[in-house]
Amino acid sequence: MILTDYFRSYYDATWDFALQSGVTHGVIRLPEDEAFDLTDASHWKTVYKKFTDFGIKPVVIEPMPNSVHDHIKSGDAFRDESIEKVIKMFPIMRENDINMICFNWMAHIGWYRTASDYPERGGAKVTEFNMADFKPSKACITADKLWNNYKYFLNAVIPEAEKYGIRLALHPDDPPVPKLGEVERIMVSKANIEKAVYGIIKSESLGLTMCQANFYIMGEDLEKTIADFADKIYFIHFRNTKGTHEHFRETFHDNGELDMARLIKTYIKNGINVPIRVDHVPTMAGEKSVLPGYDSMGRLFAIGYLKGILDAVQGEKI
Repeated sequence: MILTDYFRSYYDATWDFALQSGVTHGVIRLPEDEAFDLTDASHWKTVYKKFTDFGIKPVVIEPMPNSVHDHIKSGDAFRDESIEKVIKMFPIMRENDINMICFNWMAHIGWYRTASDYPERGGAKVTEFNMADFKPSKACITADKLWNNYKYFLNAVIPEAEKYGIRLALHPDDPPVPKLGEVERIMVSKANIEKAVYGIIKSESLGLTMCQANFYIMGEDLEKTIADFADKIYFIHFRNTKGTHEHFRETFHDNGELDMARLIKTYIKNGINVPIRVDHVPTMAGEKSVLPGYDSMGRLFAIGYLKGILDAVQGEKI
């Protein structure tokens, strides 16, 4: 496994904590302001150098920048222009030795929680989703339109991704519910994701971000899911949780319903050796939350926990 962490484009304490914890590879979020041009190689080089000078080698882009991704998923008037920008990213990524984008297919409503102050162990705070507390917006899109937009996107970008050896790793919908108000969602079951990565276009450039807690919340058998998707798992979000798709909460990585060490053994047993990062951590005592689920002290605990499992399990005979 390639141990990574998630880095925003601007420096914060997570950069120091990751490096001090032995993390040398990065899942990076590109700058999201008008000064950064996705299609300008010099802008990418500046971002890349900032990380490498710090001691972090970028290996994954996450997310696909919202300035283009939102138009593509919803299929609006800026879709084709946005797809062209994505395609222009590929040779620049190749030049910087970054070969993967983690993308999703959640239109209008992305990663969503109804609360960020659910009490976890020792009074730490975690994010929670409760369908009963969801407040619909005016946005709307149908499952049929989402599938059509997804096929359109793949047909446009996969041939170009293949030219440059770029991999697109699809993230399941989070929460994996079929509908939020009038916004339908499609990447909400193992069957639908099988269709998405195997059934529309066959390519080594298309695979899966294995967000393990998402599949658990769907009600899927995780060990079977990992085995069935083994050739398509390009990236792992290492996350724990408690609950069901209608009502769940995050947990400390050692305090949820998933057997985390067993899952690492399952990945290794199935020959999966890809970038892995911790995901959705608690906000700890004394922290002023910057982004619930991504605060620095919770990440420090989670990285140490994951690193300990990796060190122990990778030395075993599986």
